[in-house]
Amino acid sequence: MSFFKKFEDGIKAVKSGGGSSSNPLSLVTKVVGHARAEVIGMWNPNRRHDDPEEQAQDALRAEIRAGHRFTSFAGERSGNTAKWHVDGHDYMWALSEMIDKAQEFIFILDWWLSPELYLRRPAAYFPEWRLDRLLQRKAQQGVKIHVIVYKEVTQTMSMSSKHTKAKLEQLHPNITCMRHPDHIGAKDSVQFWSHHEKVVVVDNRYAAIGGLDLCFGRWDTHNHPLSDVHPTDFSKTLFPGQDYNNARVMDFKEVYDYVSNTILIQETGRMPWHDVHMTFEGPAVLDISQHFVERWNEIKKRKYREKETIAWLALPHEPEFAPNEAVARHPHLEQWKQIGRQYKQRWHGHIDHSTGDDRSHQSRRGQPTTQKCRIQVVRSVADWSHGVLTEHSVQDAYIQLIQESEHYIFIENQFFITATKAGGPVVNQIGNALVDRIVRAAKEGKRFQVVVLIPEVPGFAGDVKTESAIKIIMAAQYRSINRGGSSIYEEIRKAGFEPLDYIRFYHLRSYDRINAPKGYIKQTEEKSGVTFPEAQVALSRQWVSGDNLTTQREIILSVPEEDGIVPADSEKKTNTIKVPIPTDDNAAREVVEKFERAAREIRSDEDVSDSVSQHMLADKTSLFDEKWLGTEQEELDSYISELLYIHSKLMIVDDRRVIIGSANINDRSQKGDGDSEIALVIEDDDMFESRMDEQPYQVSRFAATLRRQLYKEHLGLIDPQPCDSREPEITSAMRPAPILNEDTTRTHEDSLVADPLDPKTDFLWKETARKNREVFTEIFRPIPTNLVRSFSAYDSYRPKTKVGHVVPDIPLDRVKSRLNQVKGALVECPLDFLIDDKEFINGPEWLPLNPTLPIYI
Repeated sequence: MSFFKKFEDGIKAVKSGGGSSSNPLSLVTKVVGHARAEVIGMWNPNRRHDDPEEQAQDALRAEIRAGHRFTSFAGERSGNTAKWHVDGHDYMWALSEMIDKAQEFIFILDWWLSPELYLRRPAAYFPEWRLDRLLQRKAQQGVKIHVIVYKEVTQTMSMSSKHTKAKLEQLHPNITCMRHPDHIGAKDSVQFWSHHEKVVVVDNRYAAIGGLDLCFGRWDTHNHPLSDVHPTDFSKTLFPGQDYNNARVMDFKEVYDYVSNTILIQETGRMPWHDVHMTFEGPAVLDISQHFVERWNEIKKRKYREKETIAWLALPHEPEFAPNEAVARHPHLEQWKQIGRQYKQRWHGHIDHSTGDDRSHQSRRGQPTTQKCRIQVVRSVADWSHGVLTEHSVQDAYIQLIQESEHYIFIENQFFITATKAGGPVVNQIGNALVDRIVRAAKEGKRFQVVVLIPEVPGFAGDVKTESAIKIIMAAQYRSINRGGSSIYEEIRKAGFEPLDYIRFYHLRSYDRINAPKGYIKQTEEKSGVTFPEAQVALSRQWVSGDNLTTQREIILSVPEEDGIVPADSEKKTNTIKVPIPTDDNAAREVVEKFERAAREIRSDEDVSDSVSQHMLADKTSLFDEKWLGTEQEELDSYISELLYIHSKLMIVDDRRVIIGSANINDRSQKGDGDSEIALVIEDDDMFESRMDEQPYQVSRFAATLRRQLYKEHLGLIDPQPCDSREPEITSAMRPAPILNEDTTRTHEDSLVADPLDPKTDFLWKETARKNREVFTEIFRPIPTNLVRSFSAYDSYRPKTKVGHVVPDIPLDRVKSRLNQVKGALVECPLDFLIDDKEFINGPEWLPLNPTLPIYI
């Protein structure tokens, strides 16, 4: 974007920003100030690294990094207790406990934070565990809460960090929230990149790192339900308001008006969310705190220097008690200690026992925990994000762990965009490391396997054929995997080996049944005088009781189209309905109760499941056991399918080493000067006997149990996860570190997946993926598919049905019979999708010097 275009946009932004825009002189002054700052930033982008003192600081940081593995700012630390959490249900419950234990401070660093997010569900049973209410409670107890959120480009993104900051800071003076970066009219304007970390630190003792943002759309159970309709008992709602979302159909809109769904839940399934996070306790927490303090002070210096309500922070370390720590040489250690607020730490030096803090490390169940995890923090940061020269220790860690792998690599990631050679549009060399390691194993005649899971389609609204973001990202991934001239598969074949013998790609997909028979719903509406959307909106009103920031008076809901997903750039108009919001809480409650009462009077709903996705897991019944109190056609119309969105960012190597964090496998996350990221390399010294390639083999507990749990969930070998009780069973997976996960290594299901290279395990994995793909293709015709090799076949293949519904002319018994065969959510990646359409991967967007391409890759 040219400077003149930015200047024009700056005028528009100031005009729309309120304040003194009615004063022409003030308006001109603001615009000129923005323009001046922009010019300074463009004229001297190296201004923080050009004088001798700054260069000396940069040299010192480089010297510290050079002494660490992966050239990270932080070294390895032993003595940590770490545990993993799969999916939002378990992690967010654990996080609620972790935050509730805070005594002095909480740090939160997030890409998107929704204050109205429920950490425990159903929401009606746990209203006090909504994030804003929990943080307010801790602030009232005297806990200081510091939050940094990414300041989005409002023209293209819908997170409303403005609402996040306003909502949090009005809760209590002890809560401070900063937004960064600015996008126009500043010395540090940033158009492309985002702060992408997902971090929580409590009292320099506990930390949480992984892929889960504290925002709408992320909470989910292992069942991954697509449906959330409860006609006779709305209190069982799991995804209130905007939390019921399908980003493939419609992106979030105006999230500050969070009572809105934007999609009709009785017609359209939600997009389920698979993710992995971890909590840990130990000295490595200090390195997470260092990362946060550095970011906080850098933003304070740039944006809030004169704002006294925003404090400087000091590093938590006490180098006088640990003089060999690298942070003892930190260029700002003493300055920040003099001016900044310093919170206690407990890992070296004086330990404060007055709060009941001790080092006995006993879990609440009385079982001793282990402190055997070695953890190293790695990150992607640069001048724009952190005020330092570029660090890409995340990419360095990925590459080195791949190079050092011996048998097996398991990857789950939101994206897979990488290069096998230098000089192309994609820069990161993770793909090259994979090729080199596979070719080396092949030449040595050794068995070696890489398994990669990524989403079927990027999580954006629109059609693959016409929505540019989806099209470019999918093309970039196929260029990385198996086409374009220098892909991983092509390079392995050039070396004389078959890539499918060594590396395979997979997706996840789910199905469900919406419990909203049209005839029954219509009868209930007529008897109650309340429409179903009105009842849903009234329910959402109850969730936001007491909020004084929303001004929304009605909700506009979209009605699904008959011909599937409407392209994001299409001018085709969608049908909408307007629903008024009740004026007060009592009115809202009355609306819901009227609908529920009528529904119960017409029939009891106790024997009809509100979701059937549990049958994908190790449920004891089948779809044929499920009752349906409606017509056969209504039940047929109620079955839906959607991709199960993979948002985890992890790699497990040899069942011994793990990288987990916020970084995607693409240039945005990996090259260092793009999105800011943080990740952990975990090596657990708690080893136990297992097998690898049918031979006895020692594995680490953290890595092996995580990989096995993911295998079991994806293969449908775990029990369903109920979430409908006021007093649920609190499992070990729902507790934060240092409470350890239950040991399942001696179960039959675990034995089926213990050795990933065992031919029986390999066959189970591949056959499940093949069978599931076959079933979903027949019943729902999802895209992508190997049956569509070019765009000329694309339109004729797409089913003319509402999004995700059963294709025409398939009888109900056939639907149930085939879906009954689906086990887990694992499906094959269709490697031949659009393979005959050369422009798909070689279109004009891939020409050299395309200025917009880095946004997508």
